[in-house]
Amino acid sequence: MADGPRYQRIADLLREEIRAGKWEPGDRLPSHNELAEQMQVSITTARNAIQLLVAENLVYTATSRGTIVRSQGVLESVVTNHIRPDRPKAAHDIFSEIARAAGREPSKQFSARMEPASPEVAHWLGVECDEWVVSRTIMQYLDNEPWSWEVSFYPRDLAEATGIDAPHDIPEGTTRRLAERGYAETAHRDIVGARPATAEEAALLGVGPGTILLDHLRIGANRQRITRVTRHRSTAARNRLAYELGDSEGTDIIRKTLSAPFPPGNSHSFGNSLLPGSS
Repeated sequence: MADGPRYQRIADLLREEIRAGKWEPGDRLPSHNELAEQMQVSITTARNAIQLLVAENLVYTATSRGTIVRSQGVLESVVTNHIRPDRPKAAHDIFSEIARAAGREPSKQFSARMEPASPEVAHWLGVECDEWVVSRTIMQYLDNEPWSWEVSFYPRDLAEATGIDAPHDIPEGTTRRLAERGYAETAHRDIVGARPATAEEAALLGVGPGTILLDHLRIGANRQRITRVTRHRSTAARNRLAYELGDSEGTDIIRKTLSAPFPPGNSHSFGNSLLPGSS
């Protein structure tokens, strides 16, 4: 190992082993105790080495499984897919569809509650401050890796009328549920920004504090009212958002063209996509 603090040298060694393929995405690294014993260092030194790799988003920590090597692929989400007129009916929401198309296994943790609208949420939904709204929170995972954190807010009367106030996940997604109950969204406003993760976001997503996130705010409406606001946060280095606009014939041509393999010897300027047919 090169010169430097012992925790830095251990981190350098593990980093090189990960890049060389000794540890693959989903593999568990030695525990702090195991690493300390192998390297003949204190547990604090071993912990500091792992924290360096967490800060670099090479690994994440899971309470029940230890330190896990992250996937380095980029997931592309076509955020206009859910409103395509020709979108096939399915029992899965859009996140599950995108993940499975990329060969990843999605899972989620869900919670719902009634809460008074904060000034920010009230402004987005066009309701009174402290008016009751329904909040639905989903932690999304790919192959058990924390991937994104999504919180959606709905006016209380609309949530009750459509069953979105249910205390469980809606497998087909709330966009389909709204449409099925006569409240199809006809317009959206998306605001996407990049910023450092807060301490809460870093803990939930298993990344280092200050990691740059994509913060995607979507406000949906029909011809009468705002129907919902959704805030989706994910690691910027591992996610890419795409929009498809125009008629279905043109967008299908674009899709078919982009599904072809990238020419040998050329690098993809937007990173390694997990979409089928791309590199």
